[in-house]
Amino acid sequence: MSKWKHFIAAVLLGASTQAWADPILSISTGPAAQVGSTVTYNIEIDDIADLSAYQFSLNYDARYLRAVSVTEGGFLATAGTTYGGVLGVGEPAGLIDFVYNSLIGDVPGASGSGLLASITFEAIGVGTSALSFFDIIFLDSQFNDIAGLTALGGEGVVIAEPGGPVDVPEPASYLLFGAGLLGAAALRRRIGARV
Repeated sequence: MSKWKHFIAAVLLGASTQAWADPILSISTGPAAQVGSTVTYNIEIDDIADLSAYQFSLNYDARYLRAVSVTEGGFLATAGTTYGGVLGVGEPAGLIDFVYNSLIGDVPGASGSGLLASITFEAIGVGTSALSFFDIIFLDSQFNDIAGLTALGGEGVVIAEPGGPVDVPEPASYLLFGAGLLGAAALRRRIGARV
């Protein structure tokens, strides 16, 4: 009988740890994009309870990406009618300003995991763009801050062609490497002259 009590306690503890997990805000970037193409990155929430409203802004590197549009995801709408939008897309360059969404009326918030928004970018330069969240507010149905939220940024990679290089060495790197080779050759010549 004692073994069954321990087994049931372990199962209940294991089942309840998922409910205690902190919510995670993340951006899913997928494979590298080609210059001149468009790419859509998804903003997702995991393990949240009673989400009634949210807002966030996103920084990106305007040398590699140009923001085109933001569309609402379906997660919050699973709990009722929503009202949302975005204050600015790519103005100024490198900023998606104040993406927001809220449930309308006195209804319980959405719980679980899902898609909050999708952001479409145009790939304009070869390189890697850091994507980072700021001005983050997530509220429950009582308009209290949802505690423990973790925001994970991401990286958008742009290549010139499929399988092409992402990082292009700087000309100064070649110059430094060439200077090192010349120095080694001169040293070898000097040592060879002494022998």
